[in-house]
Amino acid sequence: MGTIGIPVKLIHEAVGHVITVELKGGASYRGTLYDAEDNFNIAMKDITVTAPDGKQSHLENVYIRGNMLRFIIVPDMLQQAPMFKRIGPNAMKGRGIGSARGRATILRAQARRGRGGSSSSSGAFFTHPNNQAFLTCQQAIE
Repeated sequence: MGTIGIPVKLIHEAVGHVITVELKGGASYRGTLYDAEDNFNIAMKDITVTAPDGKQSHLENVYIRGNMLRFIIVPDMLQQAPMFKRIGPNAMKGRGIGSARGRATILRAQARRGRGGSSSSSGAFFTHPNNQAFLTCQQAIE
């Protein structure tokens, strides 16, 4: 089996903290998380349940199956959890523009090296509607 992902690590880190869970049915549960499994089955205590119609009730303990969850809200303090910290010699280095090997990165690198056109070609950046940067090379027509 592979490594466990950050969401699973985060839910385990949230054990002992007050979380809010919304279920697929629309009900929300707010209480203290005291057990979490890798498949997102969770056990909570001292819960305030808000039904989809707004009615509130209190439960002492509840066990929620992972496939019933829509989303989980964890405390902001977990942003400082160790899983979000970079460790090792490259901890302070950013990924920068050229770390990926997508088409746009390759085109940028080729344009910097002067490949892909005559000496009168120019490169221009523009932003795609989904905020991905692309490089276009316009070649002068002779």
